[in-house]
Amino acid sequence: MGLYAERLLPKIINNACGRSELAPLRRRVCAGLAGDVVEIGFGSGHNVPFYPAEVASVTAVEPAGKAWELANERVRASTVPVQLAAPDGQQLPFPDDRFDAALTTFTLCTIPDADAALTELRRVIKPGGTLHFVEHGLAPDESVRRWQRRLEPVTKRVMGGCHLTRPTVRLMQNAGFTIAEVEAFYQPNVPKFDGFLSLGVAVAP
Repeated sequence: MGLYAERLLPKIINNACGRSELAPLRRRVCAGLAGDVVEIGFGSGHNVPFYPAEVASVTAVEPAGKAWELANERVRASTVPVQLAAPDGQQLPFPDDRFDAALTTFTLCTIPDADAALTELRRVIKPGGTLHFVEHGLAPDESVRRWQRRLEPVTKRVMGGCHLTRPTVRLMQNAGFTIAEVEAFYQPNVPKFDGFLSLGVAVAP
């Protein structure tokens, strides 16, 4: 990894993902989590303050060491035990049916192989366990999709591989999850090409 990707990009993402307007979304997506949770794309820990008391532990999956450094203060302040345990969401070093639930927020856009990551999550979540998600992705309006296709080569280069056109819900369904609930909407005050969000809960078979 070069200097930009290894040291600078995590700081940029930390600032972008730490915006105050994202806090209500993080609170909503974390609601209902319980037991042992695996969070892929842990980043710099912006979800930590919103873990419910019912969460027994969080196992963090995060490839960027700098992001984990930036998360230290939040992790130390957490009432929920948080452990960094894996760098790669596409190859999770955990046994089958290890976790009660999973959490992913603004992550599936950047994982090189989102299909592999979702298949791994399905494997390590107990049958009937839940995947809580809020992700941006392919917009429903063709006029927005055109801009997403135009700009995606740029976002992939400068934002750590960020894809604008991934169909989040369909990818989860293809991996075998059942969508229990989902709300899809454009985030206010964000350009539509980057602001179409899907927030919900999927259930592992």
